[in-house]
Amino acid sequence: MTRTTWGSAPTISAGFSYGGKLLRSASVCALLSVACFATSVPVAAQQYQFNSVQINGNERIGDAAILRQAGIRRGQPVTGGQLNDAYQNLQSSGLFETVEIEPRGGTLVITVVELPTLNRVRFEGNRRIKDEQLQQLVGSTERRVFNPAQAEADAAAIAEAYSNQGRIAARVQPRIIKRDQNRVDLIFEIFEGDNVEIERISFVGNRQYSDRRLRRVLGTKQAGLFRRLVQRDTFVEDRVEVDKQLLRDFYLSRGYVDMRTTAVNSELTQERDGYFVSYNIVEGQQFRFGEIDLVSEMPNVDADAYRQIIKVRPGAVYSPTLVENDIARLERQAIRDGVDFMRVEPRIERNDRDLTLDVTYVISRGPRVFVERIDIEGNTTTLDRVIRRQFNSVEGDPFNPREIRQAAERIRALNYFETASVNAREGSSGEQVVVDVDVEEKPTGSLNFGGSFSNNDGFGLAISFAEENFLGRGQKLTLSLSTAEDATRYGINFVEPALLGRDVAFGLNLDYAETNSSFFSYDTNRLVFQPSITFPISENGRLSLRYTAEEIEMLERDPIENGLTVAADIAAGAQWSSALGYEYTYDNRRGGLNPNAGVLFQFSQDFAGLGGDSTFIKTTAKVIGERKILNEDVTLRATLEGGALAWQEGTNRVVDRFLIGPSILRGFEPGGIGPRDISGSVNDPLGGNLYVAARFEAEFPIGLPEEYGISGGVFYDIGNLWDLDDVDLNGGNIVGEDGSFRHVIGFSVFWETPVGPLQFNVSKALKSEDFDEEQTFEVTLRTQF
Repeated sequence: MTRTTWGSAPTISAGFSYGGKLLRSASVCALLSVACFATSVPVAAQQYQFNSVQINGNERIGDAAILRQAGIRRGQPVTGGQLNDAYQNLQSSGLFETVEIEPRGGTLVITVVELPTLNRVRFEGNRRIKDEQLQQLVGSTERRVFNPAQAEADAAAIAEAYSNQGRIAARVQPRIIKRDQNRVDLIFEIFEGDNVEIERISFVGNRQYSDRRLRRVLGTKQAGLFRRLVQRDTFVEDRVEVDKQLLRDFYLSRGYVDMRTTAVNSELTQERDGYFVSYNIVEGQQFRFGEIDLVSEMPNVDADAYRQIIKVRPGAVYSPTLVENDIARLERQAIRDGVDFMRVEPRIERNDRDLTLDVTYVISRGPRVFVERIDIEGNTTTLDRVIRRQFNSVEGDPFNPREIRQAAERIRALNYFETASVNAREGSSGEQVVVDVDVEEKPTGSLNFGGSFSNNDGFGLAISFAEENFLGRGQKLTLSLSTAEDATRYGINFVEPALLGRDVAFGLNLDYAETNSSFFSYDTNRLVFQPSITFPISENGRLSLRYTAEEIEMLERDPIENGLTVAADIAAGAQWSSALGYEYTYDNRRGGLNPNAGVLFQFSQDFAGLGGDSTFIKTTAKVIGERKILNEDVTLRATLEGGALAWQEGTNRVVDRFLIGPSILRGFEPGGIGPRDISGSVNDPLGGNLYVAARFEAEFPIGLPEEYGISGGVFYDIGNLWDLDDVDLNGGNIVGEDGSFRHVIGFSVFWETPVGPLQFNVSKALKSEDFDEEQTFEVTLRTQF
């Protein structure tokens, strides 16, 4: 309220409310109205001069601080406008509940009522979000001046946090409790409301891909059986734009360059407990690559030599990623050739008649700009060098915007940071740039407790500690302990991903395992020490070099009587081997030309004989091909693998040879096929020096609602295990040494749960031997929580 005394100095006062109490609202209308009649009563031009200032009502805040905030000095003349400014300064300081300014002759009287001090901040009614989390959201601070506007903002922030969890009906009401000495307690009364889930996500306009396939693309999921555990099944508006971009990227990578999302409609159910979300999309038509060419505008660059580097071929489905990959290859080759500032620009010509895109890579000289320095901020634990090694360029190198963008993606892929931004700005001159890297770290360590079950190993407990960024050096350290009814295992694994600052990973694995499987008539103790280095040798190929020191002891299990061959292996005691080996891996599932198909190939050999009790060469190979068909709703997979053991010296025991289990050939127990010794009270599997297996399988939806997370599959497996050359049989009664192919068919049920996949296999052996041990049903569950 504003009160003005006509013909004398005006009085300016104001008030506001908190805690529901209605107080006076600030206004200076009367003062302004007086100014409107300046022609008859020149109040606006009137000046006041005060010899003294009297301040009333202040307890915590000193007189000098109030005068300084008001901007008034004793003895200086002030106008009515300046008095109004003084009032506004005090009012906006956030320190006072009410302010009054009144000139009384030569004395200026300032009367204030101080805002109370905030004694405590408390939360009531919250169960889904803990007090510690809410405390980080609010700006109201204990032992500071209580600010009603800040309290309202805090209530809105808390409500938004609940809304992000899908509880859009949450209400937050700030209340105050007055205490003595002008103090108040601030209580946020929270009504959390029910969780509003996404009941259904649907699409309109999609013809090429089913709703089921597109739902797998989105980060948001519709509510399923485990809705209490899955947090992505709540509706959050901020996720919509991200999901739209994910859809766009999905279609672009498959040649649908005109795809767009025209609208996203979200509708609450009548009960207001769920959302129906619908994406209206226009797919357009699929484009393929047309003519591919390269031209050079740089005289020292041979276009023909660089043209051979391009991997995209006419007729392939268009994908921007493939174009980016080609550009990256061309620019890397330019660096190797010593060509600085080379830029590659793709010029794309659209042919609507035949639905093709002609791509011409134009090589030109870019601006002469150098990297002045790379500034890194926000990393409190992670060392600078861990971030710097994600850049292929250093200070003084030519600046390449594409390389900087790729470095940013590599930094984010480390998964050490909540946010990571990489930007370039002009440096000390026009020919230099400064690259700014701003990161926000997040926890990278985890302590996992899990369980496992399979009808091969029984129930088990797993405990592991994993640190993905050990001591901020980018190293990985894992300590694990797993126990099951038939196996106990302890392990330490360490990985340095950039040995000596290069793209060479150093690994160290130490593993100890004890087994007493019911599928075998003996127990084993196994100790493995294995250092290795791994490095790329091509775009999709990596080579690993390793040394393996392994000690295995076979133990007799009373009162079981072993066959003669296994008894001789047990009598040999602990045996250890020392081997050098390598493994070559080719995997184009991520970087291949077809997003719906991929190939994984592995080939490894170990050469034992550098000390130890045995000399041998062990060779294994595996190739897996995968393809998605019927608009990516069905996945076809074929696997072919085999192994050969060439023994030269020492005791060739059953634990040294190949043993085939359900992971290689379904439908049989571990060690269920291959040569056996039937001379004892049990049929001892002996393994074999040679094996080969092929698996063909298909995964597909089975018509159940997608939120159940259940799909099906069928499979056909064929395999053989044979050869006992260089084996001392000790007069055992051996069957199956020559081997024969077994054939198995079956079907699978896959159940995706928040804690891991559950898989059921039901199989039938079409062809087997009388001495084989079949297994018609298998269930496996792996969980971590």
